[in-house]
Amino acid sequence: MNFLAHLYLSENNTNIMIGNFIADHIKGNNYDGFSEEIQQGVFLHREIDTFTDAHEVVRKSKRRLHERYRHYDGVIIDIFYDYFLAKNWADYSVIPLDIYTDSINKFFYEISPELPLKSQNFIKYMIQYNILFNYQFKDGIERVLNGMNTRTKGKSQMNLAIEDLTILHQEFENDFTIFFKDLQNFTVQKLQEIN
Repeated sequence: MNFLAHLYLSENNTNIMIGNFIADHIKGNNYDGFSEEIQQGVFLHREIDTFTDAHEVVRKSKRRLHERYRHYDGVIIDIFYDYFLAKNWADYSVIPLDIYTDSINKFFYEISPELPLKSQNFIKYMIQYNILFNYQFKDGIERVLNGMNTRTKGKSQMNLAIEDLTILHQEFENDFTIFFKDLQNFTVQKLQEIN
């Protein structure tokens, strides 16, 4: 899953949210300087990633992309699934997406100096382009995919994946809906174990 899903699954606990957000920017167990709850957020993020990678529905989604994108298929599916979460946000939250993402942007802007440098850089980008809010639009997803392709110096061809999203839109949406219900249940259980 990508940033929006990880934040949403943090159950509005700001410290869990911070850990969940910065987890990809921390190597191994190099998070001792953070509070216990932030460390729990890092752990939760990694548990979510492990669950996601092993889930049969996610594997089915990846197989639709694998021939064209190889090992980038998982990154693309993470982005696609955030698109479907944002697009169907009202099914998952009573807080409108614009209000939710605006509060997230403000929160991370304020705490940015306390976070790893990679997180700080992403926060600037996230706010500048209102990434989390724009996940609900195909042109927002296209911008993200183009950026990812640039970062791989064109090797990933991720810029082409917007075509796959358009052609297989319903199939990917069905996959997301089934998977995300399982992921929500898994995350609730993990949060109870952590606490």
